[in-house]
Amino acid sequence: MKERAGADFRYHAHVNLRDLKYILAVAETRHFGRAAERCFVSQPTLSGQIKKLEDELDIVIFERTNRSVEITPVGEVILSHARLALEQAETIEQVARAHQDPMAGPLRVGAIPTISPYLMPLVLVPLKRTFPKLKLILSEEITDSLLGRLARHEIDAALLATPVDESDFDSIPLFDEPFWLAHPAGHPLNDKDEITSQDLEELELLLLADGHCLAHQVMEVCRLAVRPVHGEMADLRASSLETLLQLVGAGFGCTLVPALAIRGGWMTDTGIIARQLHIQDAFRRISLVYRRSFPRRQALEAFASTVCNQLPNTVTRIG
Repeated sequence: MKERAGADFRYHAHVNLRDLKYILAVAETRHFGRAAERCFVSQPTLSGQIKKLEDELDIVIFERTNRSVEITPVGEVILSHARLALEQAETIEQVARAHQDPMAGPLRVGAIPTISPYLMPLVLVPLKRTFPKLKLILSEEITDSLLGRLARHEIDAALLATPVDESDFDSIPLFDEPFWLAHPAGHPLNDKDEITSQDLEELELLLLADGHCLAHQVMEVCRLAVRPVHGEMADLRASSLETLLQLVGAGFGCTLVPALAIRGGWMTDTGIIARQLHIQDAFRRISLVYRRSFPRRQALEAFASTVCNQLPNTVTRIG
């Protein structure tokens, strides 16, 4: 409520962290229903609480219509402060947790889909055995989504295969992962003792969809400026490495596979031949990316050390 005494305004609005989470969820989803789902409350509860906050502050944060939710100019300012307030509140919790025991409690780690299914099974049991109080919460998304979640403090770190330039982030380099060539049995390259860069440039190449960093990395190794525009699979936009490998086994083309993936069972009776590449730049660097402000650095280093200790000899550990 606002009290007026001449030109003096005195606000008695009660703003709590829950309210700030609600308005941020609406701002990011531009939808009250989806925001309510993200916050695990009903839509009437979330809408009512935001309307109450707007009334107490005597401002409008969101302009609502049947078709859209738009942020007002004053709402943009409020939201910028809300983000800072939530970050500071989380930092307080993290500092307290780190002071008590940095190796206890949740550690939220994201990983891209071309790393997670091949690396994490090697890491989970040793991590649990060495740090029984640490609760690893794993999520799997493409790079851009993980960086967005990292910036919003929804995860604590991310296993990525691309360098990050953001000034708010830092990284721990873990290992270099070579690419292997996967081609169908009976392919002309099957009779070559060594695969060259020129061989790769002439391949009918199968690629993941554009959102996957692996697609761009494979194109760089194969010296492709643009995606293939000819051939049966030119319009392919596969969302998983497993889909590409099934197509390779069916004889529709070739692809490059990260070294950790060759440990899977997909080469057994699939008609796929995996060939090691002896090409200098045919690899990707895997790093653990985190916010510079994250206080539990010791937990990140322990996680990174566990990862490196479980790596097979098909990759090159850094440090």
